[in-house]
Amino acid sequence: MSLQSGLDAFKTGRYQEAVQLLEQFCRNCADQNSSDYLSAQMWLMKAYQGAGEPDKAAIMCQKLMMSQNPEVRSWAETARQTLPQNLHNQSSTIQKAGRAATTGVKLAMGGVGGSLVLASGVTMTLLFGMVLALGLSLVFILGSDDPLQGLAIAIGITLAFNILAFFLSPFLMDLTQSWLYQTRWVELAEVESYSPETARVIRQVCQQKNLKIPRLGIINDQNPTAFTYGSLPNSARLVVSQGLFTYLDDDEIATVYAHELGHIVHWDFAVMTIASTLVQICYLIYSTARRLGRGGGDSKIKDAMQTAALVAYIFYILGTYLLLYLSRTREYFADHFAAESTGNPNGLSRALVKIAYGILEEGSRSQEPSRLIEGTRALGIYDPKAAASTGTAYRIASDTQKIGRVFLWDIFNPWGWWMELNSTHPLTGKRVRALSTYAEQLGLPTEFDMGRVIGEGKSLSKSKLYGNFLLDVVLYGAETIGLLAGLVVATILWTSTQNSAWSIAAPFIGLGIGIVIKALVMFPNYQQAPATDVLTLMSDPYASPLRGQPAKLEGLLIGRGDAGYKFGSDLKIQDRSGMLYLHYASRFGPIGNFLFGMNRVQSLLGQQVGAVGWFRRGVAPWMDLIQLQSENGTIVNSYHRFWSFILGGGFIIAGIVVSVLLSS
Repeated sequence: MSLQSGLDAFKTGRYQEAVQLLEQFCRNCADQNSSDYLSAQMWLMKAYQGAGEPDKAAIMCQKLMMSQNPEVRSWAETARQTLPQNLHNQSSTIQKAGRAATTGVKLAMGGVGGSLVLASGVTMTLLFGMVLALGLSLVFILGSDDPLQGLAIAIGITLAFNILAFFLSPFLMDLTQSWLYQTRWVELAEVESYSPETARVIRQVCQQKNLKIPRLGIINDQNPTAFTYGSLPNSARLVVSQGLFTYLDDDEIATVYAHELGHIVHWDFAVMTIASTLVQICYLIYSTARRLGRGGGDSKIKDAMQTAALVAYIFYILGTYLLLYLSRTREYFADHFAAESTGNPNGLSRALVKIAYGILEEGSRSQEPSRLIEGTRALGIYDPKAAASTGTAYRIASDTQKIGRVFLWDIFNPWGWWMELNSTHPLTGKRVRALSTYAEQLGLPTEFDMGRVIGEGKSLSKSKLYGNFLLDVVLYGAETIGLLAGLVVATILWTSTQNSAWSIAAPFIGLGIGIVIKALVMFPNYQQAPATDVLTLMSDPYASPLRGQPAKLEGLLIGRGDAGYKFGSDLKIQDRSGMLYLHYASRFGPIGNFLFGMNRVQSLLGQQVGAVGWFRRGVAPWMDLIQLQSENGTIVNSYHRFWSFILGGGFIIAGIVVSVLLSS
């Protein structure tokens, strides 16, 4: 796709075509500092204006104003004057609901998020106990004539390792940040030039809490994000991406910085640093003990090592879920701190939605997901996996009711609670709902009318939401349940009849039956799949990660869905309402996926396509692809249901064959 074809379309007044051609050129351009890329960005801003998309023109102008090229910055400053005044430095025409006249008003949380102190204490105590128990087991396994000496060694090793990790981890993170993302450390004055209110908030909070101003970093990436790390409050690092200044207004940026300062004031960033280290120690002990258990030597020690590996892995899984719980809890408390310290809970609600929109917009301009967003998922202010639904609603609607409707799933669908257990952040709808209660306490109108959302949620069909949920949870793990049932049957057969043939076959048959039953529920008939759009799918409060909803979409293939993987087979489709990931499955399995990603995906990108698949909604929405047909007639078939039945039937047949062979 050439730059000239985009310019020709623009000069002849074909603005929508120019937008598509220039966006495609920018996505395919390898060097984002080249003169052609910068020229395409400038013409794209003009094309957005011509196509009647001033909000996108404003975002592009803001990006160009932050370019490292002084001529481009100067051009953008001049071009900025051609934009409507109410679009300068903002990406939406949503009317702001207002903020409190004073800051520091104490706001009741009303039980939102639980107790941060309790969550931190319980998590740290359990994790420390896990690591100590594992350390003890290793010391005793390796043999010690003096148990008290073994205990002292175990405690000493555990304490030394964690203390060392506590103080060294920020410096290791600094090196990682500089290497992966080229973090630039700046003075408060530079942050103030981007957002004057942010500088005021930082000075105010640090003075009130008797803190040093944290080390401030900026990453030259247009995906909006912010995160904090460190070991002590007075040596904390607060890092944001350049995209935060592009997509958010001054007051919204200030609430994001206040949120991150909340992590520092609460010390939870340090707790997360230690807790993450302890979880990793559990995994390290697991992998070490497993390796030692496989080696030669004394069989008693090998058995003990294998037992230690199993226990360590169980502790690792439990520790991971404790860490996720702590991570979600601390986000609620940081939101609360930001609302109190800025008096602007509506600003933070708006910031969260705009961050989702920014992640979605940047994703639509790149063929690969951002490594920054994926790599800092646990640390960042927003879970990028949840950005698609909120960002899609914001992208096409200044009507807060339409944006609020995508929150119905977050708040009322029981799958939301279930899926949130695996998330680092609370679901966006729950955070916005909590922030709306703070706005009400301050006597402010709420920007996203969550009262209306809650009222609509109460009118949803409870039987559709909860009627089959418990059954669906069972079916969601049907293959695991089938395997366990097979093992139980095998044990009964072995103990009662000594029938080794069916005892060996039963787990295979149970696993196969579980896979087939799950497939029948996950992949219903799609012959009458209705034509729809991305926003409509994401606004469905009854959507499920298990029961696929047949749907047809028409849109543009804009990139791959796998972060940092150039041969990824998953795709991103964008229609007039938003973006959705398409999950592909080759008939030849993983090898076929790799070959498809290597040989065919690139030729499909940039084409208008029709896609048929099963839509699913978890923390992140996606579609399991059935068939893709491009504008030039290329047809791509995907085989999710095929592979489920092949695997399920294969295990059942394998079990029967094994039993027959052993019986004969």
